[in-house]
Amino acid sequence: MKVREVIRMLQDDGWTLVVTRGSHRQFKHPTKPGRVTVSGQLGDDMPKGTLASVRRQAGLKGDRP
Repeated sequence: MKVREVIRMLQDDGWTLVVTRGSHRQFKHPTKPGRVTVSGQLGDDMPKGTLASVRRQAGLKGDRP
């Protein structure tokens, strides 16, 4: 899955971008606790382990929210 698709998945679930520093983007949700950090260029493939970590942090299950 591309970084662009992961960001779209987070935004579709209600996460909003709050901080960008280099290629790292932090997202915050209005009701869910914590922040989720997504790193990499938009066209890069996200490694499976990193994708699983992002989904776990965001509280998402399966392929799509």
